[in-house]
Amino acid sequence: MKLLALDTSTEACSAAVYADGAMFCEFALTPRAHTQLILPMVEKVLAEAGLRLADVDALAVGCGPGAFTGIRIGVGVAQGLAMAADKPVIALSTLAALAQQAYMQHGATQVLAALDARMGEVYWGQYALQDGLMQLQGVQQVCAPADAPLPETTGWFAIGHGWAAYAEALQARFGDKLSGVDAESLPAAEFMLPLAIAAWQAGRAAAPEEAQPVYLRNKIALTTQERLAGQR
Repeated sequence: MKLLALDTSTEACSAAVYADGAMFCEFALTPRAHTQLILPMVEKVLAEAGLRLADVDALAVGCGPGAFTGIRIGVGVAQGLAMAADKPVIALSTLAALAQQAYMQHGATQVLAALDARMGEVYWGQYALQDGLMQLQGVQQVCAPADAPLPETTGWFAIGHGWAAYAEALQARFGDKLSGVDAESLPAAEFMLPLAIAAWQAGRAAAPEEAQPVYLRNKIALTTQERLAGQR
């Protein structure tokens, strides 16, 4: 099995390849430089793996939530590469990637993932480990930190830059529920690979055009799309 993953949904830009048990990864914090760097990153990880794009079985992409422009860049690049190589695409949640990172780096089995959504809100997801993979509990949502769903149990690990952007409000609400906090991490293609492998094995790869951005804040997405349509 050979998979290529990429993500540009936040300030971070990343690409990774899984090739028969080996992983090759590139990651950089590159605000406003995703369009210049993502394709060279893809070329580098493929070269390190000794592969061509035509050799991979599928492409995986972080489809959001995250920055509106960043999500569109990532999904667009993944679709373009997949169409050119006649490969399917696996659309993955950026919050799930963060939760998987919390497990792989910190051994967390219960995770509260939060990304800064601006406008006084966070993109939020609650995850629990099952068979080595993080599974969403409930739904992904955008909400004010004070309104984020409160779990009944303790021992939850917090991850994502939403925990830095709204540290006071989130700590006030979840402080006694937490086992630890990683407020620096951003979604990365490396941690999408285990999710992509499971999705590929379960037959969840789809045609490139079926990979769609996940914005959560639908009003902003719709307004922007309408504005762009009006400029055509």
